[in-house]
Amino acid sequence: MDQAFRKIDIDQYDEDVLQESELYEADPRDPAEVLEDAKQRQTAVRSMLAQNDIPGALTVILDNAPYGPNVDEAKFITLQTLLTILNTTKSTEITGVIKSLSLDTQDTLMKYLYKGMAMPGWGDISGSVLLGWHEKLTEVAGVGCIVRTMTDRRAV
Repeated sequence: MDQAFRKIDIDQYDEDVLQESELYEADPRDPAEVLEDAKQRQTAVRSMLAQNDIPGALTVILDNAPYGPNVDEAKFITLQTLLTILNTTKSTEITGVIKSLSLDTQDTLMKYLYKGMAMPGWGDISGSVLLGWHEKLTEVAGVGCIVRTMTDRRAV
């Protein structure tokens, strides 16, 4: 039996097909500019961590987070930097840090928590840390934070 018909992409013939570019507005910055910005924010976060300014470091790394196509390296740098912040924070300080963040920043943090849990091998390294942060973030921000994260098409 011939299975060639299954290899045809029928969406190319459909006028009403939904394209990924139509779901959200792409990041207007150039990919090189986004990468340079991520590297600068990584340096700023290191200096804030040296001063034990966890809320400031989280705000710097989560505000204006890279999203969209062609910025994968910037996304990876941002995720690494965020995991560094999460791993260096004491468990007793997490709730106070989360309460100091804005609603949008809390939603972006939830996106990165899910991304960290979804990456193969990363959950083994810092899975308990990510789950601890997820628990505290859900306590503070509520279930609405999870819903907004799941429905937002801008993937970090």
